Amino acid sequence: MASRAGPRAAGTDGSDFQHRERVAMHYQMSVTLKYEIKKLIYVHLVLWLLLVAKMSVGHLRLLSHDQVAMPYQWEYPYLLSILPSLLGLLSFPRNNISYLVLSMISMGLFSIAPLIYGSMEMFPAAQQLYRHGKAYRFLFGFSAVSVMYLVLVLAVQVHAWQLYYSKKLLDSWFTSTQEKKHK
Repeated sequence: MASRAGPRAAGTDGSDFQHRERVAMHYQMSVTLKYEIKKLIYVHLVLWLLLVAKMSVGHLRLLSHDQVAMPYQWEYPYLLSILPSLLGLLSFPRNNISYLVLSMISMGLFSIAPLIYGSMEMFPAAQQLYRHGKAYRFLFGFSAVSVMYLVLVLAVQVHAWQLYYSKKLLDSWFTSTQEKKHK
């Protein structure tokens, strides 16, 4: 075997690499999907921390009511949305399928369901804002319903991609466990 700077092995021109061992595709996919899910979890964590900060400022009345409105009802159950993300992170080190499945199920319950409820709860205020131009809740001078709908849309996208990548990761893990059973 030749070193990087040394001479090439006798009898080869370097094109005989096809026989060498390669990492199985499902392992490569697992690493890639874990990385993508971790990025989404960190984006979710930022959204979650912003929501916690907004709710804390609203409840503790650190700023006037004109600056930061009281939280909507959907924001309280959405605080539990951090649990599915933590379960997902806990499933990664040992490829724990049961934690990943629990993460996916609880994501529907603690993340997606409050977002659906939030879109319905804020719809009358959004409708009033866009039909009549009147807003009654504000976040730093902006209409609270507009800002919260932007947060809601971003959160839906983050959770949808998380579910999609989690499903692909779960399929990848099932592929690897099935191959181990056949050996």
